[in-house]
Amino acid sequence: MLYYLLKYINELFDLPGMRVVEYLTFRASAAAITALLITLLAGPGFIRFLKARFIEPVKEEAPPEHRKKNDVPTMGGLLIIFAIEVSALLWAKFDDPHVWLIMLAVFWMGTIGFIDDYRKVVLKIKGGLAGKYKLIGQITLGLVIGLYTWYDPAFSVLLSKTTVPFFKRVSIDYGVFYIPVVIFIITAVSNAVNLTDGLDGLAAGSSSIVVIGLGGFAYLTGNAVYAGYLSIPFISGAGEIAIVSMAIVMACVGFLWFNSNPAELFMGDTGSLALGSAIAVIALMIKQELLLPVLAGVFFLETLSVSLQVAWFKFTRMRFGEGRRIFLMAPLHHHFQLKGWPEQKIVIRFWIVTILLFLTSLMTLKLR
Repeated sequence: MLYYLLKYINELFDLPGMRVVEYLTFRASAAAITALLITLLAGPGFIRFLKARFIEPVKEEAPPEHRKKNDVPTMGGLLIIFAIEVSALLWAKFDDPHVWLIMLAVFWMGTIGFIDDYRKVVLKIKGGLAGKYKLIGQITLGLVIGLYTWYDPAFSVLLSKTTVPFFKRVSIDYGVFYIPVVIFIITAVSNAVNLTDGLDGLAAGSSSIVVIGLGGFAYLTGNAVYAGYLSIPFISGAGEIAIVSMAIVMACVGFLWFNSNPAELFMGDTGSLALGSAIAVIALMIKQELLLPVLAGVFFLETLSVSLQVAWFKFTRMRFGEGRRIFLMAPLHHHFQLKGWPEQKIVIRFWIVTILLFLTSLMTLKLR
């Protein structure tokens, strides 16, 4: 909204310096600052509001160190979502389909996460929202995103094709499997971030690093010169994604002010599902979803640890009559916690790994 207002004022009066609002870098920076200020300024009052109403009990199977977190409010993801949506509306071209599809994904999965958190915290229903209903929500969002991007001419540059990391001018055409792929990626990534949200600052910090990478790719993808030089597809309008990406990044950074150890606030499924869906949709729209196992490798490893743990436990129970485990506990961060690593050390080391994977992802541009 501010973008359109400032543009209109400039057209009327042609004020010096007002043309800067047309630059992506300016609006991305403005969106980042706005999101950060919203979270920092609204955070204290929001925490007081949540503390009076939404304290999530610690899971019975959680490590012993988590018992001291019984008085920390959840649903902090509402703060992240609010900061993202407001910042994007203020500074991005919200009539651009790239922008509102990301905003839709954040709101959609945030709502599903909120219902899950509300059932656990307020209604005291163990397990919250049943897994099948979460899955229905994820599949429905995937259908909406998949069908819209399939039929809207704005996304017809590659349509069902996508790029392959590390390889120059190599692409894969999903063909009739395009929409199932979209559904799978949105479901997988949103669940992966949800699984990672187990330690103070882990999901928020890792998500901010991943989205910085995606935002950078979006900026390059939306610039014909850079895209041509780097041999990546040029997608008109993709640059607007960088603005929303920076809003997501700084909403997470602002949230870390309150979520770093010891946390004053948890994001809950409200935040983790919203962030995961945003990461998935951004990657899909800039045709970098095959890069996610590298860029979002921490989320991938967390999910893999759970899958391996469950599969091995079931196999050994059938084979030997007693279930055995690969990890002390899954997801992976809990394994290191039970090995005696301090929570802060686990989180920072996971951030370092995520930064390393982010740099590796940048290398793929030149290796093409």
